Amino acid sequence: MRSPGVQLREITDDNRDAVRALRVRREQKRFVASVSKSLKEAARKPETNPWYRAVYLGDEPVGFVMLSWKPPAGPYQGRHFIWRLLVDKRHQRRGIGRETLTQIAALVRADGATELLTSYDPGDGEPWPFYQKFGFEPTGDIDDGEIVLRLTFPAQ
Repeated sequence: MRSPGVQLREITDDNRDAVRALRVRREQKRFVASVSKSLKEAARKPETNPWYRAVYLGDEPVGFVMLSWKPPAGPYQGRHFIWRLLVDKRHQRRGIGRETLTQIAALVRADGATELLTSYDPGDGEPWPFYQKFGFEPTGDIDDGEIVLRLTFPAQ
């Protein structure tokens, strides 16, 4: 299912509170940090080169995505890593997460990348099925207890 009208927008003083109010379902909280925590983490770790956007459907913020965009050092040096991806509980199962991933993959690929990475904490209700359907595959690496996944882009 495709959700047309999904846009990635910068987080500004005008929309920050609305974006920070986004929440996942209770059973998902152990898998994804809140927007507030994510923004604080981004501010605390500038060396990870955080890049984040609000996900909009029309004029309404419905999600949040944050990447480590080609950090200059560390385990993901020079690579693109999805650090956070969440869709508000009221807007899930409508194709918004998939469309967000589609747009992120296009941006990363346009930046010259051959792959997009992410990771997840295994457990009941884990996001692996979502990423697997999109085409991600396990790399075989574990990072801080999380399984690292890779989406490989075909040669252009």
